Amino acid sequence: MPILSNAPILWSFRRCPFAMRARLAIAASGQIVQLREILLRDKPAAFLATSAKGTVPVLDLRDGTVIEESRDIMMWALGANDPDGWLDISQKQPDKVKTFLDNVDGPFKHDLDRYKYASRYEVSAAWQHRENGAQFLAELDRSLGSTGALSGSGLGFMDFAILPFIRQFRIADPKWFDSQPWPYLHRWLQEFLGSAAFLRVMLKYPPWQEGAKAIRFPA
Repeated sequence: MPILSNAPILWSFRRCPFAMRARLAIAASGQIVQLREILLRDKPAAFLATSAKGTVPVLDLRDGTVIEESRDIMMWALGANDPDGWLDISQKQPDKVKTFLDNVDGPFKHDLDRYKYASRYEVSAAWQHRENGAQFLAELDRSLGSTGALSGSGLGFMDFAILPFIRQFRIADPKWFDSQPWPYLHRWLQEFLGSAAFLRVMLKYPPWQEGAKAIRFPA
């Protein structure tokens, strides 16, 4: 186990789904990092010096390597240790996983933002973005009805890469979401939200400040 002061640094924001999927993979892999929680409205200079893009998550490996995309952070962590076989689906069907992630991070996230944060975009279009997202969720429900998990017979990379975003979609209007005819998806999401894995990565930490004591993650 690395000395914490020399461990990689993960810049994160607790509620960000991209940061959440990175934390899930790191926790599952058993890799140890320094967690630096930030406020997106008050980004530390040290964070911006590490990654000019200014979005989380960002992983600084302390050897000059900085990983700036959440799915790449997931691959880094699980590539080092994958005790639960999350990467099995990636090894068996890499093209399927890439297409799925491109859809999640592209069109689905586009619709999610314009539905959940309609006041920032075009309020009148929020309904259409919700409908677009609902069509995708209906497809997921059918897949889950067949296999029980998106990654196959058990939860894996595809499941944990999208579950934080499904959580956000539900938060926008829980009553509407819960009324939709997606029995398999509802069960899948609720089991995730009640899991030890989710609760572990959602612990609250104070925003990082220069000179603050390093926070070990996972705790």
